[in-house]
Amino acid sequence: MQYEQVQSAWVLLYPEGMVKLNDSSAEILRRCNGERSIDAMVADLEILFNAKGIAPQVRELLHEGMRRGWIV
Repeated sequence: MQYEQVQSAWVLLYPEGMVKLNDSSAEILRRCNGERSIDAMVADLEILFNAKGIAPQVRELLHEGMRRGWIV
């Protein structure tokens, strides 16, 4: 994952291509470090976005990332 100045966005690079991430997806994936639990990431994101009840969306993105091989 890296920030692309030309696109003014975070992108996820993988062998088959590139995915341009929206701000919330980038914030979720930036927290995937193998040490934080999903609950800890959700708590942090709820503070960042001043939102409650976002766990289902966070889990959905993480599940999709694992399905596609972006997260191992």
